[in-house]
Amino acid sequence: QVRLVESGGGLVQAGGSLRLYCAASGFTFSKFVMRWFRQAPGKEREWVALIKSSGSSYYSDSVKGRFTISRDNAQNTVDLQMNSLKPEDTAVYYCQTDGNWGQGTQVTVSS
Repeated sequence: QVRLVESGGGLVQAGGSLRLYCAASGFTFSKFVMRWFRQAPGKEREWVALIKSSGSSYYSDSVKGRFTISRDNAQNTVDLQMNSLKPEDTAVYYCQTDGNWGQGTQVTVSS
């Protein structure tokens, strides 16, 4: 079955960086679009970034220019490099593909 496991979250000061990791298994990773979402307390889950099997990537306006999504089809991983973090980036970050979700990893940005 599909399994997505996120890691790399933590506490960071505003302006800092974090790199999130998602390890995928149970499907042909290279063929699927991979996405990152996030959910802040009291807010709806929102899309952050996606990367196609070709490597083409897209970002929400709120993270464009600060976050970079990448994938390694040999390792079945998708990463999210987050730079210039802001307190409003505080959320649980989720890896997602084809209707399947990971358990999430907490990112907290202090001001």
